Amino acid sequence: LEAFLEDDVEQSSTAKSKSIDETLISPGLLSSHYAPQVELRINAIDIKHDEVYLAFGEHQFNRVHSLNLSKTSDLGEAAQNLFAMLHSLDEYCAENNLKIAVAPIPNQGLGIAINDRLTRAAAPR
Repeated sequence: LEAFLEDDVEQSSTAKSKSIDETLISPGLLSSHYAPQVELRINAIDIKHDEVYLAFGEHQFNRVHSLNLSKTSDLGEAAQNLFAMLHSLDEYCAENNLKIAVAPIPNQGLGIAINDRLTRAAAPR
Protein backbone atom coordinates (compact mmCIF):
# COMPACT_ATOMS: atom_id res chain seq x y z
CA LEU A 1 0.00 0.00 0.00
CA GLU A 2 2.83 2.39 0.87
CA ALA A 3 4.47 1.74 -2.51
CA PHE A 4 1.21 2.47 -4.31
CA LEU A 5 0.52 5.63 -2.31
CA GLU A 6 4.19 6.64 -2.27
CA ASP A 7 3.72 7.61 1.37
CA ASP A 8 3.99 6.01 4.82
CA VAL A 9 0.85 4.25 6.06
CA GLU A 10 0.30 4.04 9.79
CA GLN A 11 -0.84 0.64 11.02
CA SER A 12 -4.04 0.77 13.06
CA SER A 13 -3.98 -0.30 16.69
CA THR A 14 -6.54 -3.00 15.82
CA ALA A 15 -4.19 -4.57 13.30
CA LYS A 16 -1.34 -4.57 15.86
CA SER A 17 -3.43 -6.36 18.49
CA LYS A 18 -2.44 -9.89 19.38
CA SER A 19 -5.73 -10.86 21.08
CA ILE A 20 -8.56 -12.16 18.91
CA ASP A 21 -11.19 -10.59 21.19
CA GLU A 22 -9.49 -7.20 20.82
CA THR A 23 -9.74 -7.28 17.02
CA LEU A 24 -13.42 -8.17 16.82
CA ILE A 25 -15.56 -5.33 15.58
CA SER A 26 -18.77 -6.41 17.30
CA PRO A 27 -19.23 -7.19 21.01
CA GLY A 28 -21.66 -9.95 19.97
CA LEU A 29 -18.71 -11.89 18.57
CA LEU A 30 -16.96 -12.13 21.94
CA SER A 31 -17.08 -15.45 23.80
CA SER A 32 -18.80 -13.71 26.73
CA HIS A 33 -21.12 -10.93 25.58
CA TYR A 34 -23.82 -9.68 27.98
CA ALA A 35 -23.15 -11.34 31.29
CA PRO A 36 -25.47 -10.94 34.26
CA GLN A 37 -24.01 -10.23 37.70
CA VAL A 38 -25.57 -13.41 39.08
CA GLU A 39 -25.11 -17.03 38.05
CA LEU A 40 -27.16 -18.11 35.05
CA ARG A 41 -28.09 -21.77 34.53
CA ILE A 42 -29.40 -22.62 31.07
CA ASN A 43 -31.58 -25.52 29.89
CA ALA A 44 -33.02 -25.83 33.38
CA ILE A 45 -35.79 -28.40 33.70
CA ASP A 46 -36.12 -27.79 37.44
CA ILE A 47 -35.70 -24.83 39.78
CA LYS A 48 -33.49 -24.85 42.86
CA HIS A 49 -34.50 -23.09 46.07
CA ASP A 50 -32.16 -20.15 45.39
CA GLU A 51 -33.27 -19.49 41.80
CA VAL A 52 -35.90 -17.57 39.88
CA TYR A 53 -37.10 -18.93 36.55
CA LEU A 54 -36.92 -17.46 33.07
CA ALA A 55 -39.54 -19.65 31.44
CA PHE A 56 -40.44 -20.37 27.83
CA GLY A 57 -43.91 -21.62 26.93
CA GLU A 58 -46.12 -23.53 29.33
CA HIS A 59 -44.53 -24.62 32.59
CA GLN A 60 -45.60 -25.82 36.02
CA PHE A 61 -43.21 -23.70 38.10
CA ASN A 62 -44.60 -20.83 40.14
CA ARG A 63 -41.88 -18.64 41.60
CA VAL A 64 -42.03 -15.06 42.79
CA HIS A 65 -40.52 -12.70 40.22
CA SER A 66 -40.10 -15.40 37.58
CA LEU A 67 -40.76 -14.27 34.01
CA ASN A 68 -41.80 -15.98 30.78
CA LEU A 69 -40.06 -15.12 27.50
CA SER A 70 -43.19 -16.24 25.63
CA LYS A 71 -46.18 -18.02 27.15
CA THR A 72 -47.16 -19.15 23.63
CA SER A 73 -43.67 -20.52 22.78
CA ASP A 74 -43.17 -17.83 20.12
CA LEU A 75 -39.42 -17.59 19.43
CA GLY A 76 -39.80 -14.09 17.94
CA GLU A 77 -41.47 -12.84 21.10
CA ALA A 78 -38.83 -14.61 23.21
CA ALA A 79 -36.01 -12.96 21.25
CA GLN A 80 -37.62 -9.53 21.74
CA ASN A 81 -37.99 -10.09 25.49
CA LEU A 82 -34.66 -11.80 26.20
CA PHE A 83 -32.35 -8.97 27.27
CA ALA A 84 -34.97 -6.87 29.07
CA MET A 85 -36.09 -9.88 31.10
CA LEU A 86 -32.52 -10.99 31.81
CA HIS A 87 -31.66 -7.48 33.04
CA SER A 88 -34.78 -7.38 35.22
CA LEU A 89 -34.12 -10.78 36.79
CA ASP A 90 -30.41 -10.00 37.18
CA GLU A 91 -31.17 -6.84 39.14
CA TYR A 92 -33.72 -8.61 41.35
CA CYS A 93 -31.44 -11.60 41.95
CA ALA A 94 -28.40 -9.45 42.76
CA GLU A 95 -30.43 -7.62 45.42
CA ASN A 96 -31.83 -10.86 46.87
CA ASN A 97 -28.83 -13.20 46.56
CA LEU A 98 -30.55 -15.45 44.02
CA LYS A 99 -29.59 -17.06 40.70
CA ILE A 100 -31.39 -17.37 37.36
CA ALA A 101 -32.52 -20.69 35.86
CA VAL A 102 -33.49 -20.49 32.18
CA ALA A 103 -35.87 -22.95 30.54
CA PRO A 104 -34.71 -24.93 27.52
CA ILE A 105 -35.22 -23.02 24.27
CA PRO A 106 -35.77 -25.01 21.05
CA ASN A 107 -32.54 -24.91 19.05
CA GLN A 108 -34.15 -24.01 15.71
CA GLY A 109 -34.75 -20.75 13.85
CA LEU A 110 -34.44 -17.80 16.23
CA GLY A 111 -33.92 -20.30 19.04
CA ILE A 112 -30.38 -20.86 17.74
CA ALA A 113 -29.58 -17.16 18.25
CA ILE A 114 -31.32 -17.08 21.63
CA ASN A 115 -29.36 -20.12 22.82
CA ASP A 116 -26.14 -18.56 21.57
CA ARG A 117 -26.79 -15.39 23.61
CA LEU A 118 -27.73 -17.44 26.67
CA THR A 119 -24.59 -19.57 26.36
CA ARG A 120 -22.47 -16.41 26.19
CA ALA A 121 -24.33 -14.90 29.14
CA ALA A 122 -23.71 -18.05 31.19
CA ALA A 123 -20.02 -18.28 30.20
CA PRO A 124 -17.48 -18.12 33.04
CA ARG A 125 -16.01 -14.67 33.54
